[in-house]
Amino acid sequence: MSASLLFAAALAAAAPLHLQGTVRDAAGAPVANAAVSIDAGGDSARAATDSAGRFSVDWPGPKLVMVTVEAAGFPRTRRALFVGNDPVELVLTPAAFHDRVTVTASRRPEALGETASSVLVLSSSDLKTTAGLGLDDALRQVPGFTLLRRTPSRGANPTTQGATVRGLAGSGASRALVLEDGVPLNDPFGGWIYWGRVPRVAVERLEVLRGGASDLYGSSALAGVVQVVRVSSETPRLEGEFTTGEQDIGEGSLFAGGRRGAWGARVAAEIFSTSGYYPIPEALRGPVDGRLSTRHHGGDLTLERAIGAGRAFVRAGGYRENRANGTALQDNDTSINQGVLGLDLPTGAGGLRFRFDLSRQDYDQTFSAVALNRSTERLTSDQHVPSRSTGLSAQWTRPLGGHVLVLGAERRAIWGRSDEDSFAAATTVSSTAGGRQHTSAFFAEDSWSLGRRLIAHGGVRLDLWRNFDGRQTTGAAVTPLADRDESAFSPRASLLFKLARRVSLTAAAYRSFRAPTLNELYRPFRVGNVLTVANAGLSAERATGREAGMLIGLGDSVSLRGTAFVMDATDTVANVTLTTTPSLITRQRRNLGEIRSRGVEADAEARMGPRLILSAGITLLDAKVLSAAELALVGKRVPQVPRRQGGAQLRYDDPHGFTFGVQARFSASQYDDDLNSLRLGGYWTLDAVFGHSLNEWVSFFLAGENLRDVEYDVGRTPVRTVGPPRTIRGGFRVRLRGGTRP
Repeated sequence: MSASLLFAAALAAAAPLHLQGTVRDAAGAPVANAAVSIDAGGDSARAATDSAGRFSVDWPGPKLVMVTVEAAGFPRTRRALFVGNDPVELVLTPAAFHDRVTVTASRRPEALGETASSVLVLSSSDLKTTAGLGLDDALRQVPGFTLLRRTPSRGANPTTQGATVRGLAGSGASRALVLEDGVPLNDPFGGWIYWGRVPRVAVERLEVLRGGASDLYGSSALAGVVQVVRVSSETPRLEGEFTTGEQDIGEGSLFAGGRRGAWGARVAAEIFSTSGYYPIPEALRGPVDGRLSTRHHGGDLTLERAIGAGRAFVRAGGYRENRANGTALQDNDTSINQGVLGLDLPTGAGGLRFRFDLSRQDYDQTFSAVALNRSTERLTSDQHVPSRSTGLSAQWTRPLGGHVLVLGAERRAIWGRSDEDSFAAATTVSSTAGGRQHTSAFFAEDSWSLGRRLIAHGGVRLDLWRNFDGRQTTGAAVTPLADRDESAFSPRASLLFKLARRVSLTAAAYRSFRAPTLNELYRPFRVGNVLTVANAGLSAERATGREAGMLIGLGDSVSLRGTAFVMDATDTVANVTLTTTPSLITRQRRNLGEIRSRGVEADAEARMGPRLILSAGITLLDAKVLSAAELALVGKRVPQVPRRQGGAQLRYDDPHGFTFGVQARFSASQYDDDLNSLRLGGYWTLDAVFGHSLNEWVSFFLAGENLRDVEYDVGRTPVRTVGPPRTIRGGFRVRLRGGTRP
């Protein structure tokens, strides 16, 4: 009898305990897809919450445990508790500005309050309550962020969709690097961005780093970095969004993902079409003028396997786009295929990260000359631009005492060619131009905590690149182009001093650069009656920046950030006017000389309740040409850069009730050309979105852009073109979540 009792007692002692509970936010709503970790006595267990915020796990360890909860939009929460029979309830409060996490500022997770860089994070709630359709529409909320043109990406030629910040503009190539999970989204040939490549429903947040970041990211990060962070899914999850509206807008976007054991999979897809709008005002419009229409579809599949606390994954996807560019003879088509291999391996307190990517792209575009009375047009050229790209990066992160070290290396190879048929009065001239660009880079960064108040960052990167195998062919004549080698040394030093728990002073100095793209070196293009020719002799743009700022948090409800900066850029590539006639303006890409962009950017956010948030921001800029070979340009404002830009947003987001967002955005006047003769007037617009959850799975929304129906300037070529009119659309969202799988 005693032996039986002892055996039963032993079984009871060995039987695992059962921990179950619920994760809620401050308003009492369940938090789905939160990652729950339990650790004690060398044992650990993991779980994820279902759609009702519930989780459960069998626990073989001691009763006193440490529970850690991580969820999008909330800071990491840790709590010690006893495992018993009663369910536990864990309450998450929204992350204050200081506590929000960025992975962009230092290529590793870091709280905004711990970095001296000027970083703004647009959360999933920000994206959900933005009326605009594209990621670029959401990014226009960020003061200082601009594309070459004011036109939204759904109505702009791809070659005008280069991103920049802080006034370092001048041409269509991006002065900001755009990344998705560490892999560049910038077009390898031209540097511009296809903003529809990542379905919006698959995006968790956007991070914008303002200021040169070549010390970590190399070329294209001349003025900053934009990081697209994808949704992850530990539990089965299905989300869809379906939209229809004016201008024959139709969109369907889908994300599905989940995990079973060590294996996980995610699929994302999107299809979009619109008949567009007329970019030429009615008073100037002629028989040749049509709408800016767009159609695109794309998607990708990710397969992932957990390796301990790390992961290995493979992603394959494609994107197709075609556009009508305002007349019957002007259109373009794009085809992109991309594959990515990734490996993330935690090593003690640090980690290893590897990425390999390859892409194949084909771009086709036609150009025409339009008569002055806009009654006729003739085809002038037909271009086909194939390009290929491969990239490899490796990064090692390791905390050592008060230091956090980051070491890494990158390699990228790009090939591209522009095949063009030019049509004269009675002849066709065929020509090609292209070449290769190979880049190797090594970087290092140290973040050093000097006591409790002072954090010092230091980083440096060496980039070596070579342009070779360049040639131009016209008919049977072949002209080899000289090989060229360049290098860039990009240091950065910054300090963050904590005056108080939520008051910090920041300062930074850095150098950054951007190598000219193959597009700038070899491909001419035409917009309206403006012809821009290539220049195989371009050198790299180089910039030196200094900035200082203050970060203030008033409790957890109000945050303020202000930064003053000066950036001096030399050899900036701009489209320089060579000749002007009534029927044709001829420009060439040239290293302009030196420009200076100086200004102040300020951001503010106030939480007016558990779900109501008011945010605002403004940038004041003075960007001018300091020196140039063409003396007429000295003292002129840099084209496409307004002196003032900013906006405000009021949003309320209740996943189980009402959601609304109102955005007001303004931009002062700017110039469309280097001579400051083609002025684009200032404007302000108002957007709004309203939504309501019908039940746990389905919600509907109604959105309006440019509600004031403002006819604002976007270009002069030299004919005035305008932005889209008021656009109303509506749709519904479907969201299904499952429980934890074994």
